[in-house]
Amino acid sequence: MEKVKISNMYDLAQTIAGEYLAQFTYPWEALAGISDYIKELGPTLDPEKFEQRGEDIWIAKSATVAPSACLNGPLIIDEDAEIRHCAFIRGSAIIGKGSVVGNSTEIKNDIIFNSVQVPHYNYVGDSILGYKSHMGAGSITSNVKSDKTLVVVKDRYDTGEELETGRKKFGAMLGDYVEVGCNSVLNPGTVICPHSNIYPTSCVRGVIPANSIYKDAKHVCQKVG
Repeated sequence: MEKVKISNMYDLAQTIAGEYLAQFTYPWEALAGISDYIKELGPTLDPEKFEQRGEDIWIAKSATVAPSACLNGPLIIDEDAEIRHCAFIRGSAIIGKGSVVGNSTEIKNDIIFNSVQVPHYNYVGDSILGYKSHMGAGSITSNVKSDKTLVVVKDRYDTGEELETGRKKFGAMLGDYVEVGCNSVLNPGTVICPHSNIYPTSCVRGVIPANSIYKDAKHVCQKVG
């Protein structure tokens, strides 16, 4: 399933975790090691740009963090990121340069690339969000199946191919420049390839091809031009 490989989903120059991600074929393979990677990378960060603010927590001096935000490690917040009022970062998270984690948004075991927006009432768990991706207000990743079985990535709209992930917890993989409409639910194992748009209030499953518009499960069309 070529379309969901890291090399086709992400510009690795747009995250401090680029070297880490480059060792894997598929993005979800990186989820298991995020915590350990942060613990290794944190102490090597430039002390002129970053400061340690707790156990396994490194925050860029240029980042803005609201006093009401709850930050748990392991955690890296990169330069010029903004963590807004009542954001809840549960740990094992990398927040990219210039990214926004907004009001009442919860983050857990994620790699969030540079210039990503999760600004209003979002839940993002066990997920990777590519460069300049955006989750509209109230949109969430659902990261555990209701029957608690292991997640399978399914290419529902093209080849029908399936990939077993071996993971019980798997939210969503968003490629670069993905736009997710307000109040959408991205079900476990969702992979949205780059430059695709998801209509508001959608319930999304499987692999959404690049340059697509997802209207509903029966209407996924390619962008023109």
